[in-house]
Amino acid sequence: MAIMNSSMTFEPVLERIAEEIERTPGRGRPADYIPALAACDPRRFGMAVAEPDGTVYGVGDWRQPFSTQSLTKVFTLALDLAREGDELWEHVGREPSGNPFNSLVQLEYENGIPRNPFINAGALVVTDRLLTRTGDAAGELRAFLREESGNPDLDFDEDVAASESDHGDRNAALAHFMASYGNIDNPVPALLDQYFRQCSLLASCADLALAAGFLARHGIRADGSRLLTLSQAKQINAVMLTCGTYDAAGDFAYRVGLPGKSGVGGGIIAVVPGRCTLCVWSPGLDQRGNSVAGVAALDRFTTLTGLSVF
Repeated sequence: MAIMNSSMTFEPVLERIAEEIERTPGRGRPADYIPALAACDPRRFGMAVAEPDGTVYGVGDWRQPFSTQSLTKVFTLALDLAREGDELWEHVGREPSGNPFNSLVQLEYENGIPRNPFINAGALVVTDRLLTRTGDAAGELRAFLREESGNPDLDFDEDVAASESDHGDRNAALAHFMASYGNIDNPVPALLDQYFRQCSLLASCADLALAAGFLARHGIRADGSRLLTLSQAKQINAVMLTCGTYDAAGDFAYRVGLPGKSGVGGGIIAVVPGRCTLCVWSPGLDQRGNSVAGVAALDRFTTLTGLSVF
């Protein structure tokens, strides 16, 4: 195992990982319940690593925009937590769910309080609260990602948003159910429009590795201003580690050893606090909705570099 020292660059590691992934059979299947994602080639692969100073390395399709989906939940969480602080945690929990990401099961016996901000119910609550505070949660997210990534062209995919809306009955049910407990402030149709637009955002591995850099910098944005307190940055990283890959979080922590967040578009972002942020993309998913090649690549990254939180 090659342990990385501070003077080494990430390029040789990324190239080795890409070569290994290319030889790996069985890449899973793209998400088929969103027609706009079903046509993606499961053998596409890209990976980027961004250092705290904004230096970014990449391999494969690392500059190819893809549908971010649930990766955006990390950023909306940060944007809302920065505004309202600990009050947020009165409306959404911080515990792993143990159930699929779109499950309604726990909401009823937990009085409409979602287990964590990364399952769909929890993300709807966070988006709702950000919408109340900004008037345009999706627009706030887009502006933030454009600034942090340095990519002014980063934008929503209206076709994907429409596709999700057309197949969004489960999310609508979650939102209405939580509204019945008083845990949603805005009209459900307005909230769903914001949520589907948020999830449709297109970005590349390079964009997302750079945009997540504030989590490696302990809450500091790319321009040097502070978004989160040290404690809040720690909180988000902790919830990513325990809840970021749905009901596979334990296996992800075991294999990868980093805070991470996956999306059904095939992307995963991960954080090495103080050292770097990563984004990997490959559309083929396992049965729990995580990128098969993405998890394997992050597993190899922490093995080859020795960089993990453990």
